[in-house]
Amino acid sequence: MSAPEQDLEALVAGRMAGQKSALRGAIFAAVAAALAATLLLGLSGWFLTGAGLAGLAGGGAVLAFNYLVPSAFIRLSAVARTGGRYFERLLSHRAALRTLAAVRVDLMAQVAALDPRRARVLSNGEAAARLTGDVDALEDRIVRTPARPAALASAAFALLLAGAASPWAVPALAALFLTLPPAVAAVARWRVDAPAEEAQRLLGQLKAEMADMLAAGPEIAVYGLAAEAAGRLQRTAAQMDMARRRAASGTALATGLLTAAGPLMAALVLLLGTGSAPLVAAAALAVLAACEILGGPIRARLEESRTRTGLRQLEALAAQAADAPAKSLPAASQPQPLAIDALRLIPGDRLALTGRSGSGKTRILESFAGLRADAPQALRVGGEDPRALAFADLSRQFALSPQDPVLIAGTVADNLRLARPGLTEEALWAALETACLADEVRALPEGLLTWLGDGGARLSGGQRKRLALARALLAGRPWLLLDEPSEGLDSRTEAELARRLGEWLSATGAGALIASHRPAIVGLAGRCLNLG
Repeated sequence: MSAPEQDLEALVAGRMAGQKSALRGAIFAAVAAALAATLLLGLSGWFLTGAGLAGLAGGGAVLAFNYLVPSAFIRLSAVARTGGRYFERLLSHRAALRTLAAVRVDLMAQVAALDPRRARVLSNGEAAARLTGDVDALEDRIVRTPARPAALASAAFALLLAGAASPWAVPALAALFLTLPPAVAAVARWRVDAPAEEAQRLLGQLKAEMADMLAAGPEIAVYGLAAEAAGRLQRTAAQMDMARRRAASGTALATGLLTAAGPLMAALVLLLGTGSAPLVAAAALAVLAACEILGGPIRARLEESRTRTGLRQLEALAAQAADAPAKSLPAASQPQPLAIDALRLIPGDRLALTGRSGSGKTRILESFAGLRADAPQALRVGGEDPRALAFADLSRQFALSPQDPVLIAGTVADNLRLARPGLTEEALWAALETACLADEVRALPEGLLTWLGDGGARLSGGQRKRLALARALLAGRPWLLLDEPSEGLDSRTEAELARRLGEWLSATGAGALIASHRPAIVGLAGRCLNLG
């Protein structure tokens, strides 16, 4: 088992440990329900056979036959079986849902903490698929936890009855009880595991494709690609359905073995029975009930391939987190000097990056921010290559206002408070003033509490950029990274933004790297690096 797999198994086991009382209750209820079901069918066989024989023996035997006590026990067994199954389902699902809720939060925290340089290959759709469908695949494992002890208890009770009614049948029955699980496991390995794993993988792929296409919905509609996108989804869905059909075929074969085993075991009891007819009937039906209950863990084995596939796909999250750079920056909380090739910058310096499109301005800024590792120049932070530094250390040095800002589906205040915890409303307004956005936010229906929609849909492109700039200012980092901060602004607003940014940089002593081709913004910098 790989280290990420061990970590994930340990994560699930740790969260399940918090549900021990619920799982113990579910196991107790499942055992009680299994014993009650076995007793119910056995008593029913004994009662019906005994009543039939009494009827054949004549009226005196009928009058002597006590039907009240066994009928009362039959009703009691039926009530106990129903109650046991109810509480077993209730407690096992409670444990499963609470465990998976905690696991999903833990995995979401891992995704949020992933080094962006490693997480770029993980699309939003893939992340959503893993945190929903792949986590849900673990539910069956938890819900079926009580099935094994219930099957063991039922089989032991059925063998006990068979021993009293048909001693010669017990070895054969025990052999069949022991052989059925490995026989079904062999069928599963042969006919179920591979197509079931393929179906689970394709389900995750389908969810990822759907999420990604929904995110690109406007572009798909504008460029007339809806039919092509739908066709791609249909092809993936068709492949998934084919894999599911193959898995269902193997499952039917395994289930057929179980179905055939029940009557065979009951026939053995009847053929080799040496006790009274009612007792033999009771044992035969009890064995039949035990065989049915044995289907619980057997069905769990048939579902195990789906669970394993979900686990393997979730392991990729832990693997990506474990593969992040671990080199730490000495005194990471202190402002660090920077270098771009031979150009040296000390804390508080301002540098403008200019040049044609594609010359590497954005790559430099995002490499310093820890979002990528492909800057064409040799970069240094505190004398260290940023590609080798932990993302947490880089995030203490830099606040990025990107060219294409990402906003969450929340309020204005929600988006600003992503910068750091504990921000006051006064600080939010001050940052908005510096970003030339305060008046526009005040004009919104609910001000800071105005809901912006998915990706800040209620704002224009220029407003989204200025909101992202205000968020970067609120982060309070030693270095500010600005990527085309005035793009989309009119000249008057741009000039005012440049003036306020200059005042903020002077007041805070923060350094700045500014990628722009606009003279008003480039004028904020003391030096300029032309990248060609």
